[in-house]
Amino acid sequence: MMNAVWVWGAIGLILLAMEMASGTFYMMWLGVSALCVALMLWLFPDISVALQLVVFAVLSLGSLAIWKMFYKRVETHHRVGQAQGEEIGRIGTIVEACEPNVQGKILFGQGLMGSREWPVVADQAIAVGMQAKVVAVEGNYLRVVAI
Repeated sequence: MMNAVWVWGAIGLILLAMEMASGTFYMMWLGVSALCVALMLWLFPDISVALQLVVFAVLSLGSLAIWKMFYKRVETHHRVGQAQGEEIGRIGTIVEACEPNVQGKILFGQGLMGSREWPVVADQAIAVGMQAKVVAVEGNYLRVVAI
């Protein structure tokens, strides 16, 4: 008959391998708990099967609960390919004048989201050569204000 240390160790490694395939982090805690039970059995070989199962359950549920308390999922509701707010506040030079209902263009010294030149809209007229600051991203356009 197989030694219980090896059984718990194998269960732990199988659960960790399943975690690597799924990437959910849930099975990782079960695998670590099984490996802890294997270590506990190696140190104290006369532990009953009932106590092994209780220790495994307590370690699994406790580690899952602690992980869920500290795990913060970052929700991103942005479209693919769009930055997440890094462009707000950037300053560039207007290269095509813009007015309230007329699109213009802005040029940045360093690329912004993969390009140096972007179409812009503004609530007031901004002449060529003036500096402008990005205040919002609206679809494919940047909303700017003169500075």
